[in-house]
Amino acid sequence: MVSFNFLDITIIILFFVSVLSIGFWAGRKYSDEAGDYLLSGRKVGLGLFVLTTVSTWYGGILGVGEFTYRYGIVSWFTQGFPYYIFALLFAIFFAKKIREASLFTIPDKLTATYGKTAGLISAVLVFILVSPAPYILMTANLVSLIFNINIIYSLVISLFLSMLYLFRGGYKADLYTDALQFFVMFAGFILIVIFCFNSTGGYDFLSETLPPDHLKLTGGTSITFIIIWFLIAMWTFADPGFHQRCYAAKNGNVAMKGIIISVFFWLLFDFLTTSTGLYAKAIIPGIQAPASAYPLLAEKILPAGIKGIFYAAMFATIMSTANSFLFLSATTIGRDFIFRLKKDAKETKLKSYTVGGLALSGIIALILAYAIPSVIEIWYTVGSLCIPAIILPVISSYYPAIKVNRKIIITEMIVAVTISTAWYLIRKSFVDSEIYILEPMLVGLFFAALIHFSGLLVGKVFSLQEIE
Repeated sequence: MVSFNFLDITIIILFFVSVLSIGFWAGRKYSDEAGDYLLSGRKVGLGLFVLTTVSTWYGGILGVGEFTYRYGIVSWFTQGFPYYIFALLFAIFFAKKIREASLFTIPDKLTATYGKTAGLISAVLVFILVSPAPYILMTANLVSLIFNINIIYSLVISLFLSMLYLFRGGYKADLYTDALQFFVMFAGFILIVIFCFNSTGGYDFLSETLPPDHLKLTGGTSITFIIIWFLIAMWTFADPGFHQRCYAAKNGNVAMKGIIISVFFWLLFDFLTTSTGLYAKAIIPGIQAPASAYPLLAEKILPAGIKGIFYAAMFATIMSTANSFLFLSATTIGRDFIFRLKKDAKETKLKSYTVGGLALSGIIALILAYAIPSVIEIWYTVGSLCIPAIILPVISSYYPAIKVNRKIIITEMIVAVTISTAWYLIRKSFVDSEIYILEPMLVGLFFAALIHFSGLLVGKVFSLQEIE
């Protein structure tokens, strides 16, 4: 059970007011040009690039707390470490190329490389992957907890808090609100780790109190479990948010350096969130619903006022992702569906298409958030089913040496998502068989790679025949 006094409530409300004020302030000067509204004029400097990249990476903060509470530091080993690797690879091999392309979205690139059909298929996959529904739901759960409001009203409030300023300010409003939320999220988690350390002690306390597996990298989980989460981290290469920020960067060097610097901030924030989860397990070992590990720890450890800051930090961590995903979702609707399918579509109308997409994506997010049973299950399932279909097409679109025929790439995308989904649906029938360990993502990636590299071989054979 949690309780809040007047000071805590005041701090949380001030945070909400600050987010809305900065969002509307950022949109006070705007242009109807697509580049201004969708990508802040492609003039984002290193500082803002880092702040938004770091803050939008942690939307599932309650899920991080649950994962760490259940399994220990394997949470960092699966949810943090592999992403550092793939983010660094992305920075080195993709960031400059993406900025040089000067497009708007991933489907833009796939359309240019593989044609309209491939672009539309990728747009469907991207729209699913960037659904803001889980983050709206998590925000609503906190709003309902603090203010004792019905979940339906909480969902509407949460959507407005993350979306209202985007109508006017576009990507610039997203950037500046993310910047505020970066500082709030770090402040809150630094404070709770300090209070936990002062109240109980450091590593010695944790090692004496926690289950032994909690301080092991693998956490007692299977190697298959770990491999799947590492493979899911490959999503970084096709992350629409990464591509959006690279398109918006002032130049390629800003994009590359910004991602590299972000990795160091992720490492720091992961240390804070993982430590908080470990302290929750050590201090309150019997939590029945581990998703509430962070709120219950705050209730036990933090004094009035500091608790309000910590709750603001949790809101900041979630809302910075919710607003970014809302805008990405809206951009997908406006740019990749309406603009491509509307016969008389004009690029000068992209802003109005995106504004309409923002309203539509908000409504869809509300409906899905109300129906979602488990945030973690949705991340895992959606990632497993959709990522295999888009990874190789995106990578090959920037590296002609592994580019294949457009018919091959369309087949690859359709087969990968179909096979992953089919195996996901029938896998439970093989629970007593050895093949049960094969996760849907592994199956999808196998068939995607098989089709892609078969296409490369066929292409080389035809090339040789033409030479002869």
